[in-house]
Formats: sequence, C-alpha cells, structure tokens
Amino acid sequence: MRIFLIGFMGSGKTHWAKILADRLKLPLYDLDMEIINRERRSIPEIFSNSGEEYFRLKEREILDDLIDNNSSMVLSCGGGTPCFLNNIELMKKYGTVAWLNTHVDVLLQRLIKEKAQRPLLKNVDDDDLKSYIIRKLNERRMYYQQADVTIDNENSISVNYLVETILHA
Repeated sequence: MRIFLIGFMGSGKTHWAKILADRLKLPLYDLDMEIINRERRSIPEIFSNSGEEYFRLKEREILDDLIDNNSSMVLSCGGGTPCFLNNIELMKKYGTVAWLNTHVDVLLQRLIKEKAQRPLLKNVDDDDLKSYIIRKLNERRMYYQQADVTIDNENSISVNYLVETILHA
C-alpha cells in the first residue's frame, strides 16, 4: 500500500504522514526532505542556484525512485508535486492519493510564520500573502481534485477518520 499526501504548502501533509505511517506501520518519506538529503542543499538553495525546473525534475526522479523501491509507504509530497510532469497520474497509478484541502485562512496563519523557508513565498509581502495563496490554490486545484480522497478541514479530523477514509478509497 502506497499513500501519497498532497495539498498546498502548510496544509499539514508532513504532520499527517507521520501519524498515518505510525498507525499503519508503513515506512514514512517526506519528498522535500529526500530532495534535500540527496542534493545536500536546502530547497531555497536549489531554487536560487538551479531554478524551479531543475527542482521539479529532481522531484520526479526521486518520486520514481521511492515508488520503485517501496511497495508500501506513506509519502508527504511537496505542494507542487502533483502539478508537474504528470506526477498526479503516476501517484494514482501506484497508490492512493489523499488531498488535504485546508482552508485558506488556516494556510495563511501557518505560512506567514514560515515564509523564510518557502522559496515561492520569499518575495511575497505579508499583505499580499492571502491573495497569493488563493491564486496558487486556484492554479493547482485541478491537480489536487484528481486525488482519490479529499480531506476537508484537516484541523477537525481524527486519526481514525483519516485512516478509514484512505483505506476505503
């Protein structure tokens, strides 16, 4: 069983992936951390020095590798992962994709504190952050909506609900 958690940056993918992996006794991977470890540099450094296209190609290469080498896992994907290089189709072919559809205001509260660690946000003014989130979400929604499962309002869900919803997808 492979479970891929997708959603906008700050949606809680890593948090819930840890809980799911523990509950289901599956290996846990965080795609961004895999990229950082293999590249030996931070995501902001990769974006700054090599560009987003390079990052997306690395992301796909590592996604392929994780799928090839793990018949079971929980993978926390980057916010843009499903939106590039047919990654959403690949994930759906090899596992269950769950979209954490977190409310814009919750994303805003989380991301305003994390802007320095988010390369796509570093040049966005605090006053413009909400409109940026809305715009990016609208661009990515068509990919996120292809998930096998949509989890709305992740702040109010339980672990049991998440596990049952994914297992019954």
